Amino acid sequence: MATTDRPGPARAEHPAGDPAPPRRGRARPRWLRRLGTRGRLRLLTVLCLSLVAALFAATYVALERARDGLDVIGEGEGRKVVETANLYFALSDMDAQMANVLLLGGDHDLGTGRDAALERYDERRATANRALLHAAQLAEGDRVEEETVWAVMDGMNRYERLVAEARLLNDADDDPAGPPSDEVIALYRKAAELMRRDLLPKAYNLTLESGATVRSTYEANSAAATAGIGLVAAAAAALLAALVVLQVFLRRRFRRRYNAWLGLATAGVLVMGLASVAMLQRQSVLLRTAKEEGLESVLALSRARAISTGMNADQSRWLMDPDNAATYEQNFLEDAQTVVFLVPEDGDIPGNLHGYTTEVTAAVPRHDDYPGRMLGLLGEEVATGGGEGETRALRRTLRTYAAFLRADERMRAIAREGDTAAAVDAHITGPDSVEAVFADYEEALIDLTRLHMSTFDTSVATARDDLAGWNHAVVAACGAFALLIALGVRPRLAEYR
Repeated sequence: MATTDRPGPARAEHPAGDPAPPRRGRARPRWLRRLGTRGRLRLLTVLCLSLVAALFAATYVALERARDGLDVIGEGEGRKVVETANLYFALSDMDAQMANVLLLGGDHDLGTGRDAALERYDERRATANRALLHAAQLAEGDRVEEETVWAVMDGMNRYERLVAEARLLNDADDDPAGPPSDEVIALYRKAAELMRRDLLPKAYNLTLESGATVRSTYEANSAAATAGIGLVAAAAAALLAALVVLQVFLRRRFRRRYNAWLGLATAGVLVMGLASVAMLQRQSVLLRTAKEEGLESVLALSRARAISTGMNADQSRWLMDPDNAATYEQNFLEDAQTVVFLVPEDGDIPGNLHGYTTEVTAAVPRHDDYPGRMLGLLGEEVATGGGEGETRALRRTLRTYAAFLRADERMRAIAREGDTAAAVDAHITGPDSVEAVFADYEEALIDLTRLHMSTFDTSVATARDDLAGWNHAVVAACGAFALLIALGVRPRLAEYR
């Protein structure tokens, strides 16, 4: 039987006919080959431990930056903003109450209006003194703010001397309700000018300076938080990669399928990295909520309250000083437009007080879908929105603000008919007086401000609670990672002894 030779496998040859050399893996750098297995194991161990230190440093620094930003906004400049806003309001209300006292004169037939105005004046003076004291404590170390605080204190003393003299003259005249004597009006004009042109701007400057510090701190903290989150995530990812490489190296070189100590370290780093990033992101959200939905709204509403109080004072000045009535009415309109500024759909902005009152009255019931634009301190709150409770409180505030404007219009109509006593009654002491309606509006503003202040306090408190214990946890976790790595490689290094 014939046999056939089967060809064996072909051998690749070089062009010169020599057999091809055996295939080899990628050549390692010469310095790595010189290290040997033990040297490479030590190198990977040192790398992992170094990355543990890097993860600790990145997380610890990010936590400290978050805590510093929280201290400034939650306890430092943030609280100063609130205190100086209270100062601005207290000064404004002092002037409004003194205008009421002088307008009522010696007429006691109008109920308890004069006594109530004097009592409220004393309360606001005490509030202003407390706010100034607190502002002085918070401004310690800042020469510019300290000088502003002392200038307000000095201005308050001058203001009180002027109104005390005007009040003494007014009491001595014992005039009925209405415009007081020319001497009283002249003294009060000086006091009101001092308040409007000097004291209130300086008080508001304290608020602006603190607010600027809050904004700059927030922006710096926000940028640092973003960078911190990135660094923590990068350090954790690098450490995870190094631990995986070390685990694979031990498996290949020492025929170990799995290293439990390194596995625990890997799982721990993954958990800590994810938890740290999530916590830092939550800190950023809470700080933004405290600033934007809390502090900024509190500041805007506090200013709206102070400006509204100034409007209330301008009503008394309008009745008390007929020679300057047009100026006071224009001041009232300008301040009102600072609180709520309406741009109708046709772009025809009301140019007088009656037109403005009409437009506000028409806009308030449908402020959520007002066809024009609603701006100003309260208008911006409409645009910002909020929870159900804040929306309900804002709706009430706008409704009572419109009622205040309508009460003002009724009071001015009575005064223009020449019945001064009836106009004063409509302004201060009547059951449906401007003061009664203004009290409802002020109460609504206070409730709305309180809600935003609660948002601020809750966000700050939650952020502090979330940060509690994290420094100790980071120290313990990173120490545990280092120990687990050492326990994982120690038996293998011991084989070389």
